[in-house]
Amino acid sequence: MAAAAATKPDYGLESRITVRHMFGRGAWTLAFGIVMFLINRTEYPGPAAHILIALGLIGLAFIAVGVMMVQASRVTRFEARDRILDALALKGEERVLDLGTGTGLMLIGVAKRLKPGRVVTGLDLSGEAQIAKKNAKLEGVADKVRIEALETPKLVYPDNHYDVVVSMLALHNAGESDVREQLVREMLRVLKPGGRLAIYDVLRTGEYAQTLRDAGAQSVELSPLSWARTGTARK
Repeated sequence: MAAAAATKPDYGLESRITVRHMFGRGAWTLAFGIVMFLINRTEYPGPAAHILIALGLIGLAFIAVGVMMVQASRVTRFEARDRILDALALKGEERVLDLGTGTGLMLIGVAKRLKPGRVVTGLDLSGEAQIAKKNAKLEGVADKVRIEALETPKLVYPDNHYDVVVSMLALHNAGESDVREQLVREMLRVLKPGGRLAIYDVLRTGEYAQTLRDAGAQSVELSPLSWARTGTARK
């Protein structure tokens, strides 16, 4: 079993600390509700039952959010990645940049769609480059990926360098609003005229879309509002 597990890529759990908190808070809230009910059920049966119901619903809500976040990591983000790449309709010859590679989910998805000899560049924001490289090897595309550290919001690449620039579930962890804004502007700067840009993220996708409009991007669009959504643009 251990050998089999070692041959399967592991893209991790998105926002794992938050997920842990959701399950932990849910369990403690339920436990507290049960304890309060057992202590008070004889003397105050009605109020004890009401407290148990209220705390039980709160605890179950925390757990439900945790389950939804696990589902998003295990299923939804893979589906989102594939939708983004399908919409980009890569021909396999493009020069692609993935900002915020993480464990390599988007990076490897792009690599699988490139022709032999083409390489996708990933910028590491999270310190998970070694995991991404391992996953790329397990997925059979190690020769199609290059991962570099992102040390400052100013990208080292020249203007108009990439055909496609993507970022998935990374920018919200990149820093304060001014850092995020600079990174979005840099993504547009290194994009070739006519090139395509796609950002999939939580909470701040509308913020990125406005930054792109202000920077002169064309055809800026947002997918329907959800826990995470995609912003796309052309240069």
